[in-house]
Amino acid sequence: MSQQHPQDFPSYTGGPKPQQPQQSPPPAQPVANGNGNGNGNRVAATAARTQTWWNETLHKLSLHARVTLLAAVAVGLAVAIVSIAAYVTVRQQMYQNLDNSLTQRAVQAAQKGVLTDLTILQSVPSDALGLSDIRVGVISADGEKYGPPNSLLPPMGDDELQIARAQGNEASLRTVGLRNEGSHFRVVAVPAKFCPATLSRACQAEPENYLQPGALVVAQSLGPIDKTLHNLGIVLWAFGLIGVIGAALAGNAVARSGLRPLARLTGAAEHVARTEDLKPIPVSGTDEISRLAMAFNAMLGALAQSRDRQRRLVGDAGHELRTPLTSVRTNLDLLAQADKRGGLRPEDRQQLLDDVRAQMDELTTLIGDLTELARDTPQVRNAELIELSNVVEDAVMKVRRRAPGLEWDVQLTPFPVWGDERLLGRAVTNLLDNAAKYSVPAGAAQHTDDQPAGHVTVRLLDGVLTVTDSGPGIAEADLPHVFERFYRSSEARGLPGSGLGLAIVKHAAEQHGGMIYARNVPGSGAQFTLWLPHAATQTR
Repeated sequence: MSQQHPQDFPSYTGGPKPQQPQQSPPPAQPVANGNGNGNGNRVAATAARTQTWWNETLHKLSLHARVTLLAAVAVGLAVAIVSIAAYVTVRQQMYQNLDNSLTQRAVQAAQKGVLTDLTILQSVPSDALGLSDIRVGVISADGEKYGPPNSLLPPMGDDELQIARAQGNEASLRTVGLRNEGSHFRVVAVPAKFCPATLSRACQAEPENYLQPGALVVAQSLGPIDKTLHNLGIVLWAFGLIGVIGAALAGNAVARSGLRPLARLTGAAEHVARTEDLKPIPVSGTDEISRLAMAFNAMLGALAQSRDRQRRLVGDAGHELRTPLTSVRTNLDLLAQADKRGGLRPEDRQQLLDDVRAQMDELTTLIGDLTELARDTPQVRNAELIELSNVVEDAVMKVRRRAPGLEWDVQLTPFPVWGDERLLGRAVTNLLDNAAKYSVPAGAAQHTDDQPAGHVTVRLLDGVLTVTDSGPGIAEADLPHVFERFYRSSEARGLPGSGLGLAIVKHAAEQHGGMIYARNVPGSGAQFTLWLPHAATQTR
């Protein structure tokens, strides 16, 4: 027999093989239910119910529990993947080493011809051959089985018989389970020529005539390997379980420490809702929760400012409404008492009614101003493209009719803006009314053809509206406060007005993304400058 090597037997796979390979039966056909896809519908319904249950369960968990569960699941999956990979790799390597060892030993024994000589094989026990952990035997081409005396034969079946008959260069490798012994064996069979016990001398003299075809079968118990793999599995399971528990504990600790600022933020929000105390909460760090806390503090600051504005508005409105209401009530009481005594003279009655009507007009204007300021919206809604020069021109015409004793110097250039035409018109009108009120000196007569009582200069250039009056100007102490609600300077307390006109101008400018400021012009009076952004640069 020519010398052979383990690589000359490529048929073995390196893993366990079934004892008797059989043709697998055809897969069972699903039973149709009505439309022929009943099983598919049931599977889809079960999957949908499982997903619904999982979503409902997950939504019921707190964020703390979700973080802990996520850490445990992530580490569990990682440990499972690593454990399976390690187990499969070790198992594959152990079987590969065993297969290589068995095949090499069987080939060497077949080449030397010691174990294939039945005289020697049947006279020497396996212990003497150093094969106490291995079962060895020979199977002939006609199915006869031979082995050492007082020793168990290795499992020999159709695979080994086929190797004995083929006498090729292939070997068979399979795993066989013996129920009566409760163990598994790895069985390798290599082709060999054996000599019958009765023809030992003839085989030595003429081997080509007397050697018979057969197969040398070597089997080794898988008990040590199975035990090693079993112990390895226990170790992997134990360390995997420890890893999952450790990951859950670590996730719980991380969730507790990471969510502690969020818990403080939640407590602060609940405190605000319960007590309406808008004090900001302490913030430390620069992480996402700290940024959320800073945003929450900014919201609290905005709410506090809005509430303070509302309180000031309500307080100032109550104070300003008290005077005209008291005057109206006094006049009405006077009129009622006079009617009981026989009535007033027609001219006195008319004067009293005119006073009541003036007070009602003042109340109407004040309520309209309060309504405008009470909206407190951050930006203009339903903005439209308007021409600012047209708004200013309409306001000049309206105020000019109310103040005929003034000279108006108006220069306007086109300037489109996005905004609320009604609100901008009221703001410009308030600016012009303010300029007209202070441009007429106290006690001055209405204008004549030769000399007007005062003049107002109006300029609109590149979105900058300047309104300059000819009055005495604004005191330096009053300049920082002229746009505050209900603020009245000492010079203006004797003039009509509610103190809300310039506040509405500032409110309109801010809502349109602009600004308003006031200053005194040397040689003239006060000048108010209103700036608005161009329509091309505004966001709608």
